[in-house]
Amino acid sequence: MKKNNSVGIVEQKSVVFGENGDDPFILESGKKLQPLTLLYETYGELNEKKNNAILVIHALTGNAHAAGRHTQSDKKTGWWDDMIGPGKTFDTDKYFILCSNCIGGCSGSIGPRSINPKTNKRYNMDFPIFTITDMVRAQYKLMQYLTIDKWLAIVGGSMGGMQALQWAVDYPDSSVSIIAIATASSLSPQAIAFDWVGREAIMSDPNWNNGNYEDIIPEKGLATARMLAHITYLSDKSMDIKFGRRMGNSETNSKNFTKNFQVESYLAYQGQRFVERFDANSYLYITRAMDFFDLSNKTNGDLASALSSSESKFLLISFTSDWLFSPEESKKIVHALRRNNTDVVYCNIESNCGHDAFLIESETISPLISDFINCRYKEEKDVK
Repeated sequence: MKKNNSVGIVEQKSVVFGENGDDPFILESGKKLQPLTLLYETYGELNEKKNNAILVIHALTGNAHAAGRHTQSDKKTGWWDDMIGPGKTFDTDKYFILCSNCIGGCSGSIGPRSINPKTNKRYNMDFPIFTITDMVRAQYKLMQYLTIDKWLAIVGGSMGGMQALQWAVDYPDSSVSIIAIATASSLSPQAIAFDWVGREAIMSDPNWNNGNYEDIIPEKGLATARMLAHITYLSDKSMDIKFGRRMGNSETNSKNFTKNFQVESYLAYQGQRFVERFDANSYLYITRAMDFFDLSNKTNGDLASALSSSESKFLLISFTSDWLFSPEESKKIVHALRRNNTDVVYCNIESNCGHDAFLIESETISPLISDFINCRYKEEKDVK
């Protein structure tokens, strides 16, 4: 993997469906989103046969900006820049990569802070409840808009992995391969509990104002929700290595209720950074969509039956220290696929990084993913 090869300056793109009052986007709930705005970015070129397209799907607090920079002065690159670019895992000299912001997000696609055309005010809590399936159906509309018949691969980690799996169920012939990293077929009760407490923190903040905030946002509640969630993304071992019980740079060094420990200062910093880039109402809606996700809810809990129609080949990756989306969750999916005699590769990677390993362990997962996709691409070229 060549870390230094960048896609350079990238352009954000958007498409609006149903702007003229036709073709409303109907959610699973029966509610309509009209118009439907989706923001996305692309890297690399779509070839003439359109058989080199890869859909990369972001996690809960991610966005469409997966690689490169928007301006030369940007300090940070996209969230998966280590993996996307010339000569990298998702080689933009060979593949066409697309990443879109999910519906309900706050980074350009339609969400709670968008303007409701019926009222000319923000949707806020009038935004309809949506599901992981709805996110995937919106991506499918984008796929049709770009006249892509089949993805070479659909790739996602965490919530992105949930969507990748939902693609396999809802559009079983839409992708040559599915790569699901650090994910699950449904959230565990413990994960749902953490989401609940995070939402309670936001909604208990007086500045949330039933979702009708403007200049004064529920900063404290959103920061607390992020701090709580961030703990679940780490492991006990990674926190011990990074912080131990080391004290911060307290002027008084007194044992009080300020941030005495380094880990406390770190979490406060993460909470504040999150407030600067994410919307509280979007956090409420997206975490709820994750809670309700259950890949086998239409097959009476039979995961193999849910995945039985998929024509894709699968690569599943988990991490030993991930207790939020544990290896056992990936193994459930692998066992279900094997019951269907589906071609599936599974790797459980030794790592101390917890759930965040899917973003951190690029050097480890890169050859696995690269070889898997290269094999699928070669097969497609040989067939064509």
